[in-house]
Formats: sequence, C-alpha cells, structure tokens
Amino acid sequence: MTGATRLSKATSRFAAWSDVQSCRKERGVLQLIKEEQRDTLAEFLVEARRGHHPPALEIGFAGDGEQTAQLHTGAIEKDSGVSADLILYLVDTARLRTLEEQFAQSQKMQAVGQLAGGIAHDFNNLLTAMIGFCDLLLLRHSAGDQSFGDIMQIKQNANRAANLVRQLLAFSRQQTLQPHVLVLTDVLAELSNLLRRLIGETIDLKMVHSRDLGLIKVDQGQLEQVIINIVVNARDAMPDGGTLTLRTENVSLDTSARHRDETMPAGDYVLIVVSDTGPGIESKNLDKIFEPFYTTKEVGAGTGLGLSTVYGIIKQTGGFIFAESEMGKGTTFKIFLPRYASPDAAEEVALTASDVAPARDLTGSGTVLLVEDEAAVRQFAARALSNKGYTVLEAENGELAIDILDSHEGEIDILVTDVVMPNMDGPTLIRNARQSNPGMKAILISGYAEDVFRKDMDGDLEDAAFLAKPFSLKELLTIVNARLDED
Repeated sequence: MTGATRLSKATSRFAAWSDVQSCRKERGVLQLIKEEQRDTLAEFLVEARRGHHPPALEIGFAGDGEQTAQLHTGAIEKDSGVSADLILYLVDTARLRTLEEQFAQSQKMQAVGQLAGGIAHDFNNLLTAMIGFCDLLLLRHSAGDQSFGDIMQIKQNANRAANLVRQLLAFSRQQTLQPHVLVLTDVLAELSNLLRRLIGETIDLKMVHSRDLGLIKVDQGQLEQVIINIVVNARDAMPDGGTLTLRTENVSLDTSARHRDETMPAGDYVLIVVSDTGPGIESKNLDKIFEPFYTTKEVGAGTGLGLSTVYGIIKQTGGFIFAESEMGKGTTFKIFLPRYASPDAAEEVALTASDVAPARDLTGSGTVLLVEDEAAVRQFAARALSNKGYTVLEAENGELAIDILDSHEGEIDILVTDVVMPNMDGPTLIRNARQSNPGMKAILISGYAEDVFRKDMDGDLEDAAFLAKPFSLKELLTIVNARLDED
C-alpha cells in the first residue's frame, strides 16, 4: 500500500468521524432517544446524509417509558425551499410490538395446551388401569383384610392424580363437561357454607343477588371449582382479614365489548363478580395470572395451575373471565356466562334437580366386543365385564375388531371402543361395524373430552354413548348395563 493510499483512507476515516461528531453536537433528535443509542443514531444520520439511506432503525425514546419507534430517512428535493438536507420519519411501533407479543403469547399458550392435553390423555390410560385393578383387588379384600388399607391408599392417590389430570385438561379446554340447566343463586347458596369454612372467621363473606337472575347451562362441579379457586386466592391475599363479595346480575350487550385483548360478542349474560379488599395485583402481573404455572405466591405455596384451570373451564363453557385490580384497593374477577334461554327451561331445571341415578344390579349377559390399544386398560375392562357375566371378545386395534366381527358366528350385542387408536379410530370402526351390523349399540371411551371429537362426527353416531377416562369398575359396568337395557 502506497503512502498516498494510506493517507486517503485515513482522511476518509477522519471525515466520517468528523461527521459523527457533528451529529453528536446537534440537539434535537439525538436528545430525544436513549443515551446508549445516540452514537448508533449519529452514524445512521451520517450514512443517510451521504445518500445511502440505510434500513429503518429501531429506537427507544429517552425517559422512564418504553416507547419505541422505527426511524426512516428520506432526501429533500433541492427546489423544495427547505433549508434542511434530510427528512426523518418516525413510525410508532408500540402497538405493533404489543401485537407481536400477544401473538407470541397466544402461540405459547396453544403449544402448552396441546402438550398438556397429550400428556393428560396418556396419563388417563395409566390411571384407568391403576384405578381399575384396585377395584378388582377390592372385590377380593374386604374392609377387615390386612391389604385393604394399602389398596385404598393406592386408589385414593390415583384419584388425586386424576384430579390433577383434569386440571391439565381444563387448561387445554379438553376436559369432559356435563352441563345442566342451573339456577345460579341455588348453586351459590349450596356452596356458601363451604366457602365460609374456607375463608375463615377473619374474612366477611357477602353475597348480593339481582332479582330474576337468568338461567345458565354449565357443569355444576366445574363452576363450583372456578368459584372455590378464586375465593381461595382472595383468602390468601387477605391474611389479616377483609371482605369478600360475590355479586350476580343479568347483563345484556347490544354490541360487542372489548376488554384488554379479548372481545366479548353481543348477547345476554349472567355475570358473577368476585371482589376482595386485599392489596391488589401489580399491573405487570395482571396480564400473566391466567398463564399456567405462573404464581405470585411463595415457592411451595401454589402450583400456578389454579387460575389457568379457571380460565380453561370458563372458556370451554362458552363464557369470559376478566380480572381487574388496583393496588391497595383489592382485586375483582368478572365471569360472564351465556344466559340460557329455552321454552322448556323450567322443566329442564326440575329434571336436573331430580336426576339421581338409582342403585342397580350391575350383572348382565351378552357379548361385548372390547377394542382398546392400551393393554392394561383392555385387560382390566375385560376382567371387570367377564366377572359380571358378559362374554368379552378383545381386540387391540380396529383392524382386528373388523376381523372378529366378520368371523364371529354368534351375535355381538355391543361394541366398546377407544376413540384414539392407530390406523382406524373408534368412530370409523363403529361406522364400518354397522355396515354389516346395523343398529349395533356402541360406547366410545377416551381420555379426551367428548366434544373434542363429537363435533366432527356425523349424525349417524349421535346415539353412541361416551365414557371418559379414567373410569372405575362401577362406571364401566353401569354404562354397559344401561346401554344394553335400552330399547
């Protein structure tokens, strides 16, 4: 490299440095942005003045806020009469960034929900076998037997695990719901004694109900779980006492309403408001409280599944839940449930109130084709049915089941099949079976919620009964017995 070349490059570097220093001296744009970005912006302006016009630069404004913008540059025409040599365009990106974060959060929640649903399905198979074989053991070990207590411990812990699985399914909105038409005031009245025991004597519980409250159609057990979870959180937020208020009223929306990032369509709703006088929730935490495993409690004091389960139950029911809070003034949860309107609503409420299944003899006769790809579940179910007098034909998949249907000489009275199986699923198996056996009675069993697959099934399978996993020996025998007794 010649001395002239080195001098030329040094001169160019000095000129660029001089331009940057010149930009640094300018007050205006540089003073508006964060200090740590000013050198970058100065270099950006130098390139723009040279006519290079680099890609947009993301900048943050000075101050305590988190306002951001994209900076674009453009040249000014010489005959425009403007003395400046460069024009800057600031595009506010705060809303765009919020939308990107919401989209990323939505994708994360969906992925976690799918994972939770898949895990729950597999666990339901395992728990069905555990609970089922415990029931078989209990047939041979009475309360006075030495092994009775151990077996009961296993079954009780399996049932606890089943409750955790139901929470996962509730979060992923894949749990099995049994909705009934309910009078909300009656439900809360029945629940009030339990709530008072839960919150203790230092917290005052108030219930305020509007007149002529509309009917709702929900799973009562799941609705009670929602109220209990929110009330327990409110209790934990008021260790020194306070006031907890449950209020109900009818709400009618003529137009859709937007709350934070969710839009609630127009319609008639029954509103449940749960308010406490606790310290409140910080705004940075308020947007995260429905996320799974997120908790503001101390380590070991909460799983972080409570409010995510609440959210899943309400959304699967077709409702909406919103949280509002102000530091020092408490927290309020608002639950909007669709108001149920039907000409026969009163009769449906009366039927629900008297819908108590009488005790029945679970022995029976007939041939059952049992199709289940999980060996342990199939073995338990086959033994349970055989012990009560049924003839059981077993198949581990749909293809083998079709072979049995074609080769079996006698009549097959009922088909009991898992929904999710490789190659041929349960609904497809029933359709194929009914081609040669029209009107064959059928029961679908699954660890997923019934409506997950039922909504995609044709009307020809509406008569198929459904049994959710995990199920007990008694539940299996009851549904098979009832299905065979139908005309």
